[in-house]
Amino acid sequence: MDILKLRAVLGMDTSEYDKGLKDSESKAYKVGQSIGTAVKTTAKLTAAGIAATTTAVAGLVKSSTQAYADYEQLVGGVETLFGTQGMSLEEYAESVGKTVNAVKGEYDGLMEAQTAVLENADNAYKTAGLSANEYMETVTSFAAALNSSLNGNTIESAKKADMAITDMADNANKMGTSMEAIQTAYQGFSKQNYTMLDNLKLGYGGTKTEMERLLEDAEKIKRSQGEVAEYSIESYADIVDAIHVVQTEIGITGTTAKEAEQTIQGSIGMTKSAWDNLIIGLGDSEADVATLVTNVIDSAEKVVTNVVPVISRVFKGISESVKKLGPEIAKKLPRLANDILPPLLNVAGEIFSGIVSALPSLIQPIIDMIPSLLQGV
Repeated sequence: MDILKLRAVLGMDTSEYDKGLKDSESKAYKVGQSIGTAVKTTAKLTAAGIAATTTAVAGLVKSSTQAYADYEQLVGGVETLFGTQGMSLEEYAESVGKTVNAVKGEYDGLMEAQTAVLENADNAYKTAGLSANEYMETVTSFAAALNSSLNGNTIESAKKADMAITDMADNANKMGTSMEAIQTAYQGFSKQNYTMLDNLKLGYGGTKTEMERLLEDAEKIKRSQGEVAEYSIESYADIVDAIHVVQTEIGITGTTAKEAEQTIQGSIGMTKSAWDNLIIGLGDSEADVATLVTNVIDSAEKVVTNVVPVISRVFKGISESVKKLGPEIAKKLPRLANDILPPLLNVAGEIFSGIVSALPSLIQPIIDMIPSLLQGV
């Protein structure tokens, strides 16, 4: 009896079981395909992400390497024009044929001037809106003439060089002239070429006579302030001083630093220069990268600080405009409704009537197709 029952059980219809098994196999296969597709897609996306990241990193490395290579060369120029040409005290003493004790004071002065220029270059992102490289490139373009006019006093030369570059940036920001045009003008002055004096837009033409007039006006300004100054066109340092006096008198001096703090364009320029300095620092094993990053963040915060009030004023202006226009729009809505709605309703009615009239011709072909459709069922 038990055997019969067992045979009965074994002889049961297993079609439902087989069907369920096949369904499970099919679903498993589809799930496997989906997983395989997902894995392939993820692999492609990951590969694309890695490729994009690699490209970005490679670009950053290339930019940093080039920027630091330029930095090294420019530092060498600063050391040559203001400092010790990278020599130690002993090496410097030997190069000039004197004892270490005899040249120590001179050497210390050169190191002080060199350090001042490099520090000014590091801070130029906020004082002149320039990166360290841009600052050094500018300062080395006229340093020789400045040193010569100051009889080799590199400490004083470093101070006047920084003043000149800041004056250039202030003039560019205030008068709207490109920094390049102003730099070219200053480089011309260092070679006794005054044809580009009008680039500064200070009210003086591009001639030697006009430069002499600027020097005379600067002397008058100093006298009105109770100071005595005599400026000679033969001295590049005097020209730099005189331009500074005139620009201070008409309110140009200090605009770059002020705009970096208070304006969108100025703070964006400061952020760009801070970023350029960070790119340079990434290639320098001795750079204080943390400080460079902080400079970028602080500069970017200035951008946000300057942008937010503008956005706020825009939204406030929109809000006030809507408030003012609201009553006017409400007054005109009834007339607009009377003028616009009837024609719209007429057009809608005509469209509806056209659809209704066309329905019989649209329905009949469908009815004719029904027998053939039923036959295929």
